[in-house]
Amino acid sequence: MEITLAHSPDADDAFMFYALASGYVDTGSLSFTHILKDIQTLNAEAQAETYDITALSVAAYPSLADKYQLLTSGASMGDGYGPIIVSAKPMARGELAGARIAIPGKLTSAYLALRLYMQPDEPLVEAVYFEDIGKRVLAGDSAAGVLIHEGQLTYAAEGLHLVEDLGVWWKRETGLPLPLGVNAVRRDMPENLKLELARILKATIAYSLDHRQEALDYALSFGRGLERGKADTFVGMYVNDYTLDLGDLGKHAVQLFLERGYPDSLKAKVDFIG
Repeated sequence: MEITLAHSPDADDAFMFYALASGYVDTGSLSFTHILKDIQTLNAEAQAETYDITALSVAAYPSLADKYQLLTSGASMGDGYGPIIVSAKPMARGELAGARIAIPGKLTSAYLALRLYMQPDEPLVEAVYFEDIGKRVLAGDSAAGVLIHEGQLTYAAEGLHLVEDLGVWWKRETGLPLPLGVNAVRRDMPENLKLELARILKATIAYSLDHRQEALDYALSFGRGLERGKADTFVGMYVNDYTLDLGDLGKHAVQLFLERGYPDSLKAKVDFIG
């Protein structure tokens, strides 16, 4: 049976799925087709249940809860770090109100974190492809931008200034890691199949963590020019114990993030499997 597995073309996801892509995990009668797309696209395509397993922004889950269940393995959690707000010149938090801010998409966790950070003000945003956000800010087309992925490590070298690290802010506010990305499985699949997919996903992450250097070698080809040291840092930030298994603390962080982000529309506890 073929399983479609969609995730981002980023170093952390490549590291995570190294063993599965390379044939080091026993998948029995299941075969996996990997589809690589940016997270905003995957959030949108999940509305049509396009893939059996898909990466999602945590923030997109409430609109997809009838279609997908969240897997307990495969999450990206920013434990005292996360998406960052940057500007072309030093900028205070209060100056963000009314300023045009470039974001990587309105379904992303980065945008939800920005909204929570700026309350009671509503951010004035424009969705921009994530790789273009820094350039847009430097060109003066946006007053500020929210960077995800490798931009969190390279912004200073590109001449950008840090306004706020949203993961630092969230940890200060709640004491919890900031939930960013998750993997989800189609709800309408047989229960035994979903549990087997959860087992396989956890096994591939465990293999990569146990064979870090070879998995990192593989991930470097997805690092958009990051040198090995920074790629290693980036992977370490987002593939860790929470990725292997969210545990009670990680699940609580997801629940709280969504309750605060969608106080009027989150109807029930977040549904996990794995």
